[in-house]
This record gives sequence, structure tokens and C-alpha cells, in this order.
Amino acid sequence: MIGTIIGAIIGGLIIGALARLVLPGKQNISVLMTIVLGVLGSLIASWLVYQLGYNNSNGGFKIIPFLVGIVVAAILIVIYGNVAGKRNTSA
Repeated sequence: MIGTIIGAIIGGLIIGALARLVLPGKQNISVLMTIVLGVLGSLIASWLVYQLGYNNSNGGFKIIPFLVGIVVAAILIVIYGNVAGKRNTSA
């Protein structure tokens, strides 16, 4: 159980960091929020990819869910940046 949680945090950090790298400009979010959005992006992408019929019958590294996770995390980072940015400018 604890290994799964640690794995999700490490995976979220990697996916969130890669998502921030592919986005242009500077994202003004914390490392913790990067991890949270990376984990959410990974979970949403995995669910979506498997709902669309992806099957990793050969085993090994699941590259399709990983790449889709980066895209979904990037989208979540953009959404979060827009929502947090609007909240900060109105204060």
C-alpha cells in the first residue's frame, strides 16, 4: 500500500514536471501542485486510455498511458494556472 502511494507521488512528479516542460512560458505553481496535477493527469489518462481499448498484452512499460498522462497533466496545469491567475488578479 505504501509502495503504491510512493510510486504515485514519484510518477506524478515526473509526469507533472514533463507536462510543465512541454508548456511554453513559466507556470507559477508549486512543486506540490505539480505533483498533485501530475497524479491526477496520470489517473485520468490511464482511465481514458483503457476505456478506449488499450491493452498492453506484451507487458513492459506502458508508454501510451504515460504520454497521454503528460498531455492531460499539461491541460490540468493550464486550467489551474488560468483559475489561480484570475483569482490572484481580483484580490
